[in-house]
Amino acid sequence: MGLLGIFLSLILLMYLAYRGITVLVLAPLLSLMAVMMSGGLPVLATYTQVFMQSLGGYVITYFPLFMLGAIFGKVMADGGAARSIAEWIVDRLGAGRAILAVVLSCGVLTYGGVSLFVVAFAVYPIANALFRRADIPKRLLPAAIALGSFTFTMTAFPGTPAIQNAIPMPFFGTNVFAAPLLGSLAGIIMLAGGTLWLSRRAAAAATRGEGYGQHEATSADASLPDDADLPPFALAILPVLSVIVINAVLTWLVFPTMTAGYLALPEYGETELAAVAGIWAIIVSLVLSILLAIALNLRRFGSLRESVNAGTMGSLLPIFNTASEVGYGAVIASLPAFALIRDVVLGLFPGNPVASLAVAVNVLAGITGSASGGMSIALNTLGEQFAAMGQAQGISMELMHRVTALSSGGFDALPHNGAVITLLAITGLTHKKSYADIFVVAVAIPLVSLVTVIVLGTIF
Repeated sequence: MGLLGIFLSLILLMYLAYRGITVLVLAPLLSLMAVMMSGGLPVLATYTQVFMQSLGGYVITYFPLFMLGAIFGKVMADGGAARSIAEWIVDRLGAGRAILAVVLSCGVLTYGGVSLFVVAFAVYPIANALFRRADIPKRLLPAAIALGSFTFTMTAFPGTPAIQNAIPMPFFGTNVFAAPLLGSLAGIIMLAGGTLWLSRRAAAAATRGEGYGQHEATSADASLPDDADLPPFALAILPVLSVIVINAVLTWLVFPTMTAGYLALPEYGETELAAVAGIWAIIVSLVLSILLAIALNLRRFGSLRESVNAGTMGSLLPIFNTASEVGYGAVIASLPAFALIRDVVLGLFPGNPVASLAVAVNVLAGITGSASGGMSIALNTLGEQFAAMGQAQGISMELMHRVTALSSGGFDALPHNGAVITLLAITGLTHKKSYADIFVVAVAIPLVSLVTVIVLGTIF
C-alpha cells in the first residue's frame, strides 16, 4: 500500500495541477494521503515536522535568490533594459525570427541572473507583442519562454547563477563552471533543438492559416509605451554581464582566499564555506547588479519604489509553489516505501554511477515537480554514495556535477511543476493549449542532451 500511495499521490498531483488546482493546496493534501496509505504513521506530525519544516527550510535558504532575481527582472523591465535587449536581438535577427528572439532574450536574462521562475514577468509583454506582430500562435509562447528560461541557462551553460547549478557544489567539491565543454554542448543541443521544434510548429500553423488568435488581456500584458525612452543596448546589457563577471570573480578569486572558520559555530549553522559560497556569490552579484541597473536607468523609472515592491511580491508565488513541492517530496522520501524506490534506482546501473545519478535526480525531480527540490532530495539522501562511487571509479566530480544539474531539468517540467503553472498563469493560457510544446522543449530535448553528455563524459 505504501508504494501504491506514493504513485497514486503523484498521479493525482500531476492530474489535478493540470486541471488548474493550486499546488499550495495539492502538495500537502496529497503527500498526507500517501502517509495515510502507508499506515501507522502520524499524519499531523508528518505535516508539521516534515512537510512544513522542509517547506520552511527551502524558503529560508533560497528566498534571497528568488526575491533578488524577481527585483532584478522587474527593474530591468521597468527601466527599459529588458526591452532594449529584446529589441536589439529582434533588430539583428529580423521580425520573422520572433521565436528565436524570445528564446535568446529569455536566455540572456536568465544567464545573467534573473530567476528562471520569474523571468516571464519581465519578458512576456515583449514576447507577446512580438508574437502578435509576427502572427505566430500565442499557444507557442509559453514553450518559447520555457526554452529560454528553464533549459540551457538553468542547467547547462557553465557559470549560470541558477540555483540548480549551485546546489551540487558542496557535494562534489565543484563550482558553477563545472564541465564547461560538456555543459556548453548540452546547452547548444537544447537551444538548437527547441528552436527548430517551435519554428516548425509555427510554420505548420501558418500553413493551416492559424494566426496569433483571439486572447483576453492578462495582468502581465502591461508594458512600456512604444515611445518609451529605452537605454542603448550597451548600457542595458551591462547589469546582465555584471552578474556573470562578479559571480566568476567571487567564485574563483575572492571566496577561495577567505577564512571562514566562524561558520563552524552553532550560531552560523555549523557549516563550512563550500556549502554557502555559491549562494553568497549569487546574492552579492545580484545585489550589485540591481544597484547598477537602477543607477544606469534611474530617470526612466516611473516609480522605483513600486518596481522594487512589485518585484518582491512577484517572487512570493514562485517560491511558495516550489517550496510546497519540496515539502511534498520530503514527505514522500520519509515514507518506508521510498526505500524500495531508492534501492531500485541505485541498482539500475550498478557499474555506472553517472547514469544512476541521472535516473535518481530525474525521478525525484518528476515526483516533486521541482528541479531544485528533486535535486536536493536526491543529493541529501544519496549524494555521498554517488560521490564515493564516482571517486572509486575515477569519474570526474565535474562530470557528476554537470550530470546532476542537467538531470534536474528533465522530468521536473511535468504538468505539476510550479514554474510551468506560473508561466501559464502569466501568459493566460492553459495546459491543454500549450503544455505539449513545453514538454518537447523542456523535457524531451533536455533528456537527449543529458544522454549525450553521459555517453561522451563516460567515454572520454
